[in-house]
Amino acid sequence: MLHIEFIQDHYTIFLGFIMTLRLGDIAPNFQQESSVSHIDFYSFLDGHWGVLFSHPADFTPVCTTELGFTAKLSEEFSKRGVKAIALSVDDVESHKNWIQDINETQNTTVNFPIIADKDHKVSELYGFIHPNASETLTVRSLIIIDPNKKVRLIITYPASTGRNFNEILRVIDSLQLTDHHKVATPANWQQGEDVVIIPSLKDEDEIKQRFPKGYKAVKPYLRFTPQPEQD
Repeated sequence: MLHIEFIQDHYTIFLGFIMTLRLGDIAPNFQQESSVSHIDFYSFLDGHWGVLFSHPADFTPVCTTELGFTAKLSEEFSKRGVKAIALSVDDVESHKNWIQDINETQNTTVNFPIIADKDHKVSELYGFIHPNASETLTVRSLIIIDPNKKVRLIITYPASTGRNFNEILRVIDSLQLTDHHKVATPANWQQGEDVVIIPSLKDEDEIKQRFPKGYKAVKPYLRFTPQPEQD
């Protein structure tokens, strides 16, 4: 928290600015204990995409289903070059015991680390504690980080609502596609469906070269084209 103080005519005005991560920021590195080992975040990512997500507490019903479903998506994450890592303020022993429950009740095997952020170091660094929701527990937040360590998605769910991890996969698919082609993905887009050509691309020769299957112009700024082949 940064405070700037102005004193004028016997009045003191405090302006508080909370330093929070925003899209395009570099995700900060950290070192912390986890259910697997001591984690250096950058070393863990090792040039991959990352999904860092916090949950309010171990041994809670919604979180149990979320981490179980994440484990079941292991192959889908791997195909996309993504590493998942979870976080709460519970300790390592709690995480390890809870993982046994997750594996049993969700019929899976948790195969990603859960950070034990007892001192709130990482939670405060990433803005995972929202004081108006809870001063001690992490909220249900998720951040997608690209191989350049840039933050590409930030999303926070209420404690009562489990995350839609299929939507997280959809966003990753969109980001990986649009990073390499001059397209954007429309509402409710799914892998393999038509995309839109970005409005800034106007050169018809370049458009023909990039999109040999052609495009349909609904409006000059709204041009649909089949999804380009990914490298």
